Amino acid sequence: MSGWQHIFDEVQLRTLEPGEVLFRREDRIKSMYFVRSGEVALERPLTDGTSLTLHCAKAGSALAEASLFADTYHCDAVARTPSQVAVIRREDFLSALKDRPAATLSLIETHARELQAQRSRIEIMRLRRVSDRLDAWLDIHGTPAKGEWIRVADQIGVSPPALYRELALRRR
Repeated sequence: MSGWQHIFDEVQLRTLEPGEVLFRREDRIKSMYFVRSGEVALERPLTDGTSLTLHCAKAGSALAEASLFADTYHCDAVARTPSQVAVIRREDFLSALKDRPAATLSLIETHARELQAQRSRIEIMRLRRVSDRLDAWLDIHGTPAKGEWIRVADQIGVSPPALYRELALRRR
């Protein structure tokens, strides 16, 4: 790992089982998190009893870093798979960033890349036709590796069968 991730090298690890909650909406923010393994989703409970997934943090990524300067969390953090999460006090994380300008720049770079990816995804999702979404995704990312097409379907917001139908049309 490079840059800001090193801040989590010597901190406490918390193990989560699938479905286990790391924090809940409106909990006071006391910590910063880094997913070492597994996947943790940020979910916003809705009034109808369902929840909206705002983000899925996978191994190697920060979790709820957008809340770093808030008072309370705006969603729940729920483990999707068996996960290990590094936990550091918010004050200690901010202090480490102040003491390590290179780590701070690395964090900014990470978030700039994530912002670019999200902006691209939003624009792709605005396209109406599956063929247009696929063309845009391929233009940005190129042809995916074998077995990764199902991930493409998720990223462009279509069902796998809809994507496979489009791919079959292109092969003809």
